[in-house]
Amino acid sequence: MADVSGPEGPEASIAAALDDAAATLLAVWEAARERTTSRLSSAQLRAVMVVEQHDGINLRRLATRLDMLLSSASRLCDRLVAAGMLEREPSRTDRREISLHLTPEARRLLAELRTDRRRGLAGVLRAMSPAGRQALLVGMREFDEMAREREEAAEPPRELPAPAARTVPAPAAPVDRRVDWRRGGPTTTRSA
Repeated sequence: MADVSGPEGPEASIAAALDDAAATLLAVWEAARERTTSRLSSAQLRAVMVVEQHDGINLRRLATRLDMLLSSASRLCDRLVAAGMLEREPSRTDRREISLHLTPEARRLLAELRTDRRRGLAGVLRAMSPAGRQALLVGMREFDEMAREREEAAEPPRELPAPAARTVPAPAAPVDRRVDWRRGGPTTTRSA
């Protein structure tokens, strides 16, 4: 385990140690994903999990949560709809938007994934001391709570701001092209 104090402070050292430990946790999760959801890519699985957490999410918010371009998120959703994992329906609040929902097949797949993941985690937890398991649980719950608070604080507003007023220049005054023979020919004046 990494030293818990360093020049960047204890949080940086603990973050490094947690990053190392998280790699093992992610390996357990990835093994479960490969066994259960081999037909979905990691990006597709993340999208399905976001839709599960935020049922009815629109495409723009999904793209933001996945940190991808809107066009990439749209193609990702197209593949998930074709795979039978997502359904699209017009939003109840704005008919121009599309709401995304999981299919029963996606819910079944996520349940299988969680069962397999928990089985793998339980095997590791059985090898830990009771005090270690309890400390891990307390720490992970607090970590989860703090991470969610930070996410909510950074979440963009749900409503789009009103478009800024556009300044349109006033049309130029019409040109009056009359012939003034007293002055020797045509004259051009602007009407007020």
